[in-house]
Amino acid sequence: MATHVLVPVDDSDPSDAALEFALEDQHDARITALHVIDPADLRDSPTLEMESAEDYGDFRLQQQEFSEQILDDAEERAREYGTSIETDQVVGAVADAVVEYADEHGVDRIVIGSHGRTGASRVLLGSVAETVARRAPVPVTIVR
Repeated sequence: MATHVLVPVDDSDPSDAALEFALEDQHDARITALHVIDPADLRDSPTLEMESAEDYGDFRLQQQEFSEQILDDAEERAREYGTSIETDQVVGAVADAVVEYADEHGVDRIVIGSHGRTGASRVLLGSVAETVARRAPVPVTIVR
């Protein structure tokens, strides 16, 4: 049985399913919900066409607030299961950030949704879940 489970969350149905799975199946473990802010999403945003540092800062702040909302929602979901979870957020390429986080924070299992939010970067780069499964230093459960 795992003692520290990492669940990447991104406001998608599969990530919600992964969190629910972890809450049901790994209820005795410490669970951390992690949201990754992908810099590629920041660079590819149509709002950045104005090329203003102020506009970029505003968009970055919006992404930060969106991330905090996702993590607040994850905490609320845990309360519905009668438990609490830890939350964290990082900035980076999603798959790399998840694997690095697991390695650096004593995670011994990752539970991840089969696919996350849509976007050009996800289509071009392939499946985040698949990449995490191939590179992770710990067992990975992929939830549909």
